[in-house]
Amino acid sequence: MRPFLYSRADGLDHAVQLAREGARPIAGGTNLLDLMKLQIEAPERLVDINRLPLGGIEPDGEGVRIGALVSNSACAADERIRRDYPVLSRAILAGATFQLRNKATTAGNLCQRTRCYYFYNIDTPCNKRRPGSGCSAIGGFNRIHAILGTSDACIATYPGDMAVALAALNAQVEITTAQGRKRHVPVRGFHRLPGDTPEKDNVLEPGDMITAVALPPPAGGRQIYRKVRERSSYAFALVSIAAVVRMEGGKIAAASLAFGGLAHKPWHDPRIDELLAGAMPSDALADKAADLLLEGAQGYGDNDFKIPLARRALKAVLREATGDAA
Repeated sequence: MRPFLYSRADGLDHAVQLAREGARPIAGGTNLLDLMKLQIEAPERLVDINRLPLGGIEPDGEGVRIGALVSNSACAADERIRRDYPVLSRAILAGATFQLRNKATTAGNLCQRTRCYYFYNIDTPCNKRRPGSGCSAIGGFNRIHAILGTSDACIATYPGDMAVALAALNAQVEITTAQGRKRHVPVRGFHRLPGDTPEKDNVLEPGDMITAVALPPPAGGRQIYRKVRERSSYAFALVSIAAVVRMEGGKIAAASLAFGGLAHKPWHDPRIDELLAGAMPSDALADKAADLLLEGAQGYGDNDFKIPLARRALKAVLREATGDAA
């Protein structure tokens, strides 16, 4: 780890000022410190934001506002989250160890970086780590890598679980800009596809800080989070699905699905939600949804299995969510 300056912010304005001057915010540090130890990232200055008043979960109209510093454990255990947004609680509990969940924060979880092996190995080319150097995963060992939204520059995946559930819930990220203004970005649009700039994980600009995540009014219905992984615990998703499905009269009244482990960002295809709404559940309907999901999917050798795996996982989730035994 390279030397760095350390400061504690005594307020949000102070933190934003330091971030505008180039300091990196740090709270739990569960991802950033790893990146610094491996010299993947070497910020010259850190600003500790743990004393900022951003640690509450509060009503927000008919929805809920989750502060940026709320720990993953506290969010998953909150009575309102468990009752009204169980898919979020389940997604958080499906990720990491309880020690990490105790330290990891809402904002930090959203900003975590890929776990691509080549990104973590500073002796290999990686466009995300060193733009223009190449992508070692293309043509290399790519079992955990993306099959959707890839580019010639990067096939890495976003590794988190929480954001997949937030995408299904259509949550909003509250950001305080370097100029001190507030803006809201849908979680579905917060993370970026790699394109020609894979080093940019999300839409945050220099000096921006996440201050909260806003959940809309509860959607009701059945909420499911299914995570397919190499082992039963403490592993990143090969494929994950967050589903919020409401049934009426034996038909799907409304549905919202998001997918993890498949792309550089939590994947949401509004065409799937539109297809399901008003339809009678069946295996044929699930196949049509999978066709939309996997349209343009591309395997890179070791991860070819993700294409049929995603199809099977989607069908299983829809059966569970709709109560359909077909």
